[in-house]
Amino acid sequence: MDEVPVRLKAAVWLVRAEKRTLMSVQVYGCNHVAIEVDDVEKAVTFYQDVFNLQKLDEGEGDAFFKLGEHQFLAIFKVEGLKADRMRHFGIMVRDEAQLTEVREKITKKYGLKLIPGFRCDFRDPFGNRIQVVDLHDESLVWLLPYREVQKTGIKF
Repeated sequence: MDEVPVRLKAAVWLVRAEKRTLMSVQVYGCNHVAIEVDDVEKAVTFYQDVFNLQKLDEGEGDAFFKLGEHQFLAIFKVEGLKADRMRHFGIMVRDEAQLTEVREKITKKYGLKLIPGFRCDFRDPFGNRIQVVDLHDESLVWLLPYREVQKTGIKF
């Protein structure tokens, strides 16, 4: 007698799972990252200098940068910064040489410390944690269809 309710519950679960599959949302990527700073001009200078980001004239926030061809970085001015423990965003650069360039610039020019245990994780001057990876990271093979990656001629 107990088998019928179990089978019925399983059938109901499968029907609900099918509905979830048919109605699922298709995510195409991350559109933007928003960070907080207490000095917008200093943040603009830092992100242009370290990552050579293109500042856009219009967009969300107090400053707005293009990240690759499809994403952007929005910078918001706030009073009273609070650094997070693990929350971060990742930036991709071309190769190990560019990772080295970022490491040297942030440590020597800006006096920032690398976070131990990672190739290039650090907190910007405003406490935002950033993780920098390169296109040779084997976990990034899924990037091959991106035009930016194809232009570099990198082979995995």
